[in-house]
Amino acid sequence: MSAIATTESIEIRAPSGQEEGTRSQLLRWLKSVGELVAEHEPLIELETDKVTVEVASPADGVLAEILKQEQEEVAPGELLGRISQGEPTQEASARPGLGGPGAPPPGTASGKASARPGPGGPGAPPSASLASTMLGATARQLSPAVRRLLAEYSLDPASVRGTGDGGRITVADVMREISDSAASARGAAPGAGRLPPPRPHVDASADLRGNERAASHRVPHSAVRKRIAARMVESLLHTAPHVTTVFEVDLGEVLAHRQQHREEFARAGAALTLTAYFAQAAVAAIREVPEANSRWTDTELEIYDTINLGIATAAEGGLVVPVLHAAESLDLLETARRLEELVRRARDGALASEDVRGGTFTLSNHGVSGSLLATPIIIPQPQSAILGLGKLEKR
Repeated sequence: MSAIATTESIEIRAPSGQEEGTRSQLLRWLKSVGELVAEHEPLIELETDKVTVEVASPADGVLAEILKQEQEEVAPGELLGRISQGEPTQEASARPGLGGPGAPPPGTASGKASARPGPGGPGAPPSASLASTMLGATARQLSPAVRRLLAEYSLDPASVRGTGDGGRITVADVMREISDSAASARGAAPGAGRLPPPRPHVDASADLRGNERAASHRVPHSAVRKRIAARMVESLLHTAPHVTTVFEVDLGEVLAHRQQHREEFARAGAALTLTAYFAQAAVAAIREVPEANSRWTDTELEIYDTINLGIATAAEGGLVVPVLHAAESLDLLETARRLEELVRRARDGALASEDVRGGTFTLSNHGVSGSLLATPIIIPQPQSAILGLGKLEKR
């Protein structure tokens, strides 16, 4: 993020170092026009087609102007708003923002109600106390995915027991608290409940043929899901020729090696997963067939000299592909350690932009769901190949 100082204000700009073709959407402002902001405090959440990132405040001051609204698409380096380092002026307060033209800043005598929707009591901003709590010092340690869940289900962070590093709250912690709360409300044992849906929109209107259709609710597509769908169509129909081959592999020696060394790896601070073995095998195979680690274009095949392995990971809100950079330089222990860290951050919603850039070959372990063969396995274009890993069976 870049900040350009003027005599009156400091500009808030979107990160400019995004990978070519990456799209961003302004997910939400964490402050309203007229509110005080501190330097490095999370100010905006941007959702790209790969990961949710925070834009921090470039300076202390007052949020004077919001130029890009929530759910609008954002270009790299685009001006999003301005911070005033003096007292907010009448002109600044009247500029378009979350409070609307001429609206008083939240927290003033004439502006007690917040513009942000959420649960709450009559006459009060639905999520005012929750937002106030979550925007404090503790909130800066929460990932965007965690904050979304807390706000969606009206949970106070103080009520959730964190199991992450240093007691940090993870997505799994929030989901467990939601489930336990639902179970308690029905008089069941904690952990036995299903998650309550966040007030779905029920639509029982007639379809185009005049027939009554079943009651339903709609879940808007996130930027991640829309981009996944677009890439599936793009990869299969428009970008490059495809071929799928299927092999069976005897993993007996791998399992024996893992059994022999997993405690040793655990003492070294790494979980020895099968994915680490597959990553090392992919590196060995690419050394034999470098063309698999390449980029397809209409005129040539660009073969990469480094091996950056994308690791497809199921996370809250969809599939993300963090990248294990320079995998050819890692031994099995460092591969296992780096994979564990990447997957943990992916599932906590804590990936940074650089964590999902530059992949040259991808691994997708669809076997975790019991799948023997998944087709099509979508190649993350412009990569040339992907390795799909099915279910491990004892024979």
